[in-house]
Amino acid sequence: MASALVIVGASYAGVQLAAAAREQGFDAPIVLLGDEVHAPYQRPPLSKGLLSGKTSVDQLALRGPDFYTEQRIDLRLGVRATALDLAAQRVQLADGSHLDYGWLALATGARCRPLDVPGAALQGVHQLRTLDDALAVQQAVSGSSRATRACIVGGGFIGLEVAAALTAAGAQVTVLEGQTRLLARGFPEAMSDYVAEAHRQRGVALELGRGVDALLGNAAGHVESVLLDDGRLLACDLVVLGIGVLPNVELAEAAGIACAGGILVDGYGRTSAPQVLAAGDVANMELPHTPGGPARLRLESIQAANDGARAAASVLAGQPQPLTAVPWFWSEQHDLKFQMAGLPAHGDETVLRGDMADDRFTLFYLRGGVVVAAHSVNRPAEHMLARKLVAVGAQIPADLLADPASDLKPFSIPRPRG
Repeated sequence: MASALVIVGASYAGVQLAAAAREQGFDAPIVLLGDEVHAPYQRPPLSKGLLSGKTSVDQLALRGPDFYTEQRIDLRLGVRATALDLAAQRVQLADGSHLDYGWLALATGARCRPLDVPGAALQGVHQLRTLDDALAVQQAVSGSSRATRACIVGGGFIGLEVAAALTAAGAQVTVLEGQTRLLARGFPEAMSDYVAEAHRQRGVALELGRGVDALLGNAAGHVESVLLDDGRLLACDLVVLGIGVLPNVELAEAAGIACAGGILVDGYGRTSAPQVLAAGDVANMELPHTPGGPARLRLESIQAANDGARAAASVLAGQPQPLTAVPWFWSEQHDLKFQMAGLPAHGDETVLRGDMADDRFTLFYLRGGVVVAAHSVNRPAEHMLARKLVAVGAQIPADLLADPASDLKPFSIPRPRG
């Protein structure tokens, strides 16, 4: 099977790459390797609907089982790749066997960043990345010895989504965030303040600018409190860690593929090694819509995984098409749906359209008068329009943007070149 495409990682990116390759005419054999025993599944519901009970496990499948058969995709679960031999074009597997490839795609994703403090291995301390992780947290808040006091370490999107879901499940939740405000990496202060107040109003306690010195357990080895860096103890019977992820670059690095904060790829998903592609959370990709012009970023989103996989598939099909889509993201917290388009930067002008107090608004970001990003809350139609405005580089007067009655659709029409 030397001409086969071997995809390491049955992730969003891995499945999308296989599907897009077939859709674009790639006809060689495809082998898709997943190290989990579960068939490829959706990840966003793990920190949202699955924990709150709105989504069941049987609703998580990315594709039905017939899809892999019909598309001639050899899906192999519970299979771990251990080494790459680029010269021989071979993937070594944990069971001692190997697979030869004509093309190789790395969609190995990322893993949770560990919390390096005493007590991190206590019972009742969880991370949330995989289906098994989510099921363990779900069991903790719904089982016979139901946890009622949860501490979430990390005030990023995953941490806040888990906080909302556990609050809905009846737990008393405290979020611990080392920064002095939530989502400080991607949100301006006004948005951070809005998110913080929204969570407080819905029953979540926040400890901002606070670190964790240790997790303390009882005689049975189960977590019972968190020791903060100011000496206070917070009682809890469940801890969920959400302090970011680390890209799974070990296979690539050991094989000599260029890596720096992820596997380095161009706008087509091509790595430094011939016949080797990468996509998804592990890929540090050249992107067009970034502050200051094209730049390299590793984006952790379903949209970025799918778009990067489609670009990589176009290389396999012999008709390379670089990634050009505007990055967009979404998050559900309590009754709030956040939708974000584009990548804002420090110093961008912000224009509010709507009223934050109503939980329905869009915050636009302008750079030199051009719309470069937008953050919407409970305004899905406006989010879709905002993505078009960012894509065409719309120039809109701030007073029009701020006026909810003004029609922005004419600005979404691409301007003629030249």
